Amino acid sequence: MQVEMTVAGLTIDPANNTPIVVLRERDGERMVPIWIGVVEASAIAFELENVKLTRPMTHDLLRNTVEQLGGHVERVVVSELRDNTYFALLAIRQGERTLEIDARPSDAIALALRAKAPILCDEQVIVMARGLRQTAEVPGAAAEGEPAGGEAEEDVDRGEDGPKPLVTEGEQPLNDLLEGLDPTAFGKYKM
Repeated sequence: MQVEMTVAGLTIDPANNTPIVVLRERDGERMVPIWIGVVEASAIAFELENVKLTRPMTHDLLRNTVEQLGGHVERVVVSELRDNTYFALLAIRQGERTLEIDARPSDAIALALRAKAPILCDEQVIVMARGLRQTAEVPGAAAEGEPAGGEAEEDVDRGEDGPKPLVTEGEQPLNDLLEGLDPTAFGKYKM
């Protein structure tokens, strides 16, 4: 089963200054935090804040290309959480056929916002994301193949490699923090 989500907001992981896009159930309280790259966070923030640039960004270009080829973004789906990595699908409708295209969730979300397309999340992903948040390890311990803290290399997308643990001595666990947030608690994302 797929659940419709909204972008509750963007925030920053205080342990490593990595942007997080938080999806919230449209008709519920469950949330899915997805760690993303700075460029993708900017693309999402620009659209959330209705910032219009003089030239198209990559996600604008993709939307325009799809539309010029006679298609439209029907929906995006955060479809899987495997090995601490989120996966998404773009559903592009062109005439009588629908193409499903593999995508990173951050790119899919940025495109969905521009195309005014629904963002869906597989029920199993929501359940798994919650489980990972509740059993998080100590922050700062990077998964194999990831940079350990600090700035990520430009070609490394640390963000969608799954939830980063955020529980340190004396700090509120991420799970408690996210579940206690009101969507208005998210501040404007500053670059």
